Amino acid sequence: MIDINKIILVGHLTKDPILTFAAGTGTAICKFTIAVNRRFKKEGQPTADFLRIVQFSKGGEATANYMTKGSLVSVSGSVQTDTYENKEGVKVYTTDVIADEVNFMDSKGGKKEDNPSQPDIKEVDSDCIPF
Repeated sequence: MIDINKIILVGHLTKDPILTFAAGTGTAICKFTIAVNRRFKKEGQPTADFLRIVQFSKGGEATANYMTKGSLVSVSGSVQTDTYENKEGVKVYTTDVIADEVNFMDSKGGKKEDNPSQPDIKEVDSDCIPF
């Protein structure tokens, strides 16, 4: 029997990503939430699910630097569940998507104005391309 843990999502960031660095290793950790529309909607039920995403290393830095609230992204990765005990002694269950890949799917809202290092992308007439 083969166990497969793979998830692919497309959704909009609900707020700007948060970038931190792990103590000791300095590994980048980017956390953000995306809203994913539900395929079928029932009256009185939510129309979207809000999923927590964690992305590590250079990919996480790119997401934090170039994506903002409202940006459309596709995420592929795996689901990870965990538990911990909060301050009141109550067991809390968490579910996160650990992103292997995050693709930026739009340019509107995808550029942070305070980041001048992001290049301006312009459309080119296909007749000008030599191949």
